[in-house]
Amino acid sequence: MRMTAILIALIIGALLLVGLTAVRAARRAPKAPSAGTPAPDFTLHAQDGKPLSLRDFRGKWVVLYFYPKDFTSGCTKEAHNFQQDLALYEQKNAVILGVSELSARYGSVVDLGVARLSARHTFLIDPAGVIRKVYLRVDPARHSAEVLADLSELQRASPQS
Repeated sequence: MRMTAILIALIIGALLLVGLTAVRAARRAPKAPSAGTPAPDFTLHAQDGKPLSLRDFRGKWVVLYFYPKDFTSGCTKEAHNFQQDLALYEQKNAVILGVSELSARYGSVVDLGVARLSARHTFLIDPAGVIRKVYLRVDPARHSAEVLADLSELQRASPQS
């Protein structure tokens, strides 16, 4: 009986420690830019090693999505769905950029104390470089469909895009 009580106390203590660490990390995390603000420019290296900047895509809609780690189930599902819907995005003059690198400029850093990961965030950026929609809670299985629906709605609202 005493051993059970000690074990329960240890489990509760561990859960509290994890919870406190998560709260502290959330408070220290940079804030994501909001809808209606200019998208921060960046330059990263593409899969072929060539530099790629956000400004290279002016005149197109950009789906900029951050994901925590390559080859995990959620990230694979999200990337697969974007790839599956690629022709629909292209019809809407949109490109998809997936980034697993940390980006404080986009508030996409989760600091767990022992590790830092990219948060699962997405930004829908218009052809003028303005963020039109921010997704901070992403369900990888439904995300591409959600972004496509929002893109269609935004394009209907401003037909010149």
